[in-house]
Amino acid sequence: MTHALAAAPAARTGRDSVGLLRLYRAELRWIFRRPRTLAVLGLLALIPIVIGVALTLVDPAESNGGGGGGDGALLASAMNNGFVLPVAALTMTLALLLPLASAMAGADAIAGEAAHGTLRGWLIAPVGRGRLLAIKAFGVATVSVLAVLAMTFTGFVTGLIISGTDSMFTLTGSTLSVWDALGRLLVVALWITLQLWAVGAVALAISSFTEHPMLVVASVLAGTIVFTILGFLDAVSWLHPFLLNKDWSMAPASVLMDPLDTTLLGEGALRAACYIVIGLSIAYSRLTTRDG
Repeated sequence: MTHALAAAPAARTGRDSVGLLRLYRAELRWIFRRPRTLAVLGLLALIPIVIGVALTLVDPAESNGGGGGGDGALLASAMNNGFVLPVAALTMTLALLLPLASAMAGADAIAGEAAHGTLRGWLIAPVGRGRLLAIKAFGVATVSVLAVLAMTFTGFVTGLIISGTDSMFTLTGSTLSVWDALGRLLVVALWITLQLWAVGAVALAISSFTEHPMLVVASVLAGTIVFTILGFLDAVSWLHPFLLNKDWSMAPASVLMDPLDTTLLGEGALRAACYIVIGLSIAYSRLTTRDG
């Protein structure tokens, strides 16, 4: 009898994990049947290739004169540097395009299904609201991971093809092996993925209150733009540490320095984790009181 009672929770846990995996696979099928999801991922994967090809057509003398800071300086550094190219592409798209992919996934996850009438089926089914949110969050996270990995892969391969394996060096002049460069790219890819998970969590929170996916996308992108503007205003400097995108334009470039400084990366990761917790908590609170 004792052995039977002890085995029952284990069997139930096993069935729960299998059921969760089955629901996750079903969610992925639903996500990747949407043409816009595939279109966005494909376009993001093409961006580093386009940037790399465009840089080969630029006269180095003209680029030195064009200068500027921020993304322009990164692009200038990406010429003949296969290591900088993927980082520059990721940093440029992190301002708007990558958050767009996560926002779209979060909008379709709840608001999109509510608009199509399929969310009610989830809510009346014998599936816990926490499990439902977990499935939706995993789906959004998967889209974010694929978007970042697609850009990282195509950017790295494009850099290798254009500049060769001897072009891996930091902005401070030290040369990296291919594996060292890959390791640093993995760090920045993981960091950007975490930022996109935070955007996705916010999108899920907004999505749980509406049946209009475009409203979710517009709200997230508008919030990103407002946060960017607030970041330039010294009058609200007290608010800057709480802005999700505070270091989006500078933190990824930390991997281009030698030695590697993880200060901005650590602060940005902690900030993103807080947004994830708050966003998913709001979404869960809303789903537990929602009937359809």
